[in-house]
Amino acid sequence: MNRLLQRYHSVGIATKQFVFLFVVTFIMFIALALNNLRDAEALFRDQVVRDSQQLIGRTNQYIDSYLDNVQNMLLLLSTRDDLLLEGHEEEARRTLKNFADYNSSAARTLYLISEDGRVFSNNQVYYEIIGNPHLASLYKLAMSNYGAMNVSEPYDSPMSGKTIAYVLPVTGKDKLHSKGVAVVEIDLERLTGLVAPLLLNENQTFTIISKNNNVITYTDPNDKLLPYVEGTFLPQLQPAFLDSLSELPVGVRTITGNENSLVVIKSSSNRLGWTLICFIKEDFFYQNVLKLYQNYRDAGIIWMIVLFFSTWIMTRHFTKPVRGLAAKMDRVRDLGVLSYISVDRSDEIGTLAKSYNAMMERVHMLLSETKEMEAKKKQFELKMLQSQIAPHFLYNTLACISSLARQGRIDDVRETIKSLVALLSFSFNKTTEFVTLAEELEGLQRYVQIQRVRYGDAFTLTTDVDPAVLQAKLLKLTLQPIVENAIFHGIVPKKAKGHIHVRGRLEQGVLKLLVCDNGLGMSPEVVSKLLVQRKAEHSKYSFTGMGVINVHERLRIHFGSAYGLKIRSREGEGTVVRLRIPYEEWEEVSIFQEKP
Repeated sequence: MNRLLQRYHSVGIATKQFVFLFVVTFIMFIALALNNLRDAEALFRDQVVRDSQQLIGRTNQYIDSYLDNVQNMLLLLSTRDDLLLEGHEEEARRTLKNFADYNSSAARTLYLISEDGRVFSNNQVYYEIIGNPHLASLYKLAMSNYGAMNVSEPYDSPMSGKTIAYVLPVTGKDKLHSKGVAVVEIDLERLTGLVAPLLLNENQTFTIISKNNNVITYTDPNDKLLPYVEGTFLPQLQPAFLDSLSELPVGVRTITGNENSLVVIKSSSNRLGWTLICFIKEDFFYQNVLKLYQNYRDAGIIWMIVLFFSTWIMTRHFTKPVRGLAAKMDRVRDLGVLSYISVDRSDEIGTLAKSYNAMMERVHMLLSETKEMEAKKKQFELKMLQSQIAPHFLYNTLACISSLARQGRIDDVRETIKSLVALLSFSFNKTTEFVTLAEELEGLQRYVQIQRVRYGDAFTLTTDVDPAVLQAKLLKLTLQPIVENAIFHGIVPKKAKGHIHVRGRLEQGVLKLLVCDNGLGMSPEVVSKLLVQRKAEHSKYSFTGMGVINVHERLRIHFGSAYGLKIRSREGEGTVVRLRIPYEEWEEVSIFQEKP
């Protein structure tokens, strides 16, 4: 998250504005779309549930009407005690067959059971072949609740298949004495077939359970929504699933089916204790709002395209003046020349342009003041340099000249005086603080000649400078303090013959000078402090009293922080000083030319 914020803050205003508007609008659209979809899905779900509840109510009414026909038929049979009399067997079979044919949509098999155990059926031949072992229990059920119509739990009948039975004692017209029992086995497969078109499809199924939690409806073996017991000939719902159904309250709930979650709509029990339960696959609700999702998706794509281009155009419109102003500012290269931006707007961009023009005026004024102060500073440095000729150096040099004169070494006296005069002229020349590299080397040779008079052959100086760079522009007294430092702090204390080598080359527009000596050298600690610390006192043998750090700072002041000195040294081996100076030719007349 922090990286995303950092990247967001690092881009331009146009990109920030575009990203902000696009993201905010996109989030608002997604939030509204999801909210509307959720509401639409909830409304659709509620509508489907309400429709299913109404359909379940009408189905219950249809089942009650269906069972009323069975009850009416059973009531009629219960009054025909004459059919159980001796000699009326054929009439009993014919009557039962007529009842069965007339009510074939409701009744599957009809029985009359006499007190002495005789059984009559609408399909007498079939009964006499396979029988029906459940009739004895049905007879007991009818007699256990005498005078009332009773309904059995579901069972598998050899005559009717899976069925339930309505039973009622046959009392005749007096209603006092039982002559037998009338039994009607309902065709549950047909009942299921009548209800199925209303409640059964690929996303929905149903079942009817009795008050003892037994399944009444005929089970469809192709049903994939409900969990069934594996390995049974006739499909049976899992007992645990049936128990969970019985524990559900009346209304709408969600349970887990065979593969998916199911929305369960449970009705209240009818007068027989039967409960109709409808199961709807929960995915069905999402499938039916798929078109709504697709509509939102298409609208979202169009909206995103329109939003993308509109925000892009809007951000470009607002940031184009800013980019134009920035481009004009970038074209300003020379701060010494005032460059105004024309102002033809009265909005915030125009105010910004006016502020920029005012700032340029202040910058130009400050730059002029800075240049003036810098020029004065350089003049002051030059005067200070020229006034730093150490008196000890002059005293020692004059003492050497006096000693040479007493020894009669007139040529050495003449050469030393000539070198001293040239060196003083080189130092006191006030016309400029710059000289050519050739003039700097000439002044260095004069200085070394004076020191060799004093120290004899204690050291030698060699130069290896490319002739092409001899006219290079150089600050006066750049090399002399470095060579002076090599003599007095490197070679003389070593008390061995020393050598100083000066080399100069031009590389990629930069003048590179090296001053090498084989003196005592320095430790890394001393080297690290040499260009950052000034010494409190100067050597009494120095010419100007200006140390190496002064040379380094002067170069950086005049040419920039990329230039200056770098020092490497090893104790007992010597020191190498590298100078980097921007190359520029200098065409002033040499200050060492002989006057006529």
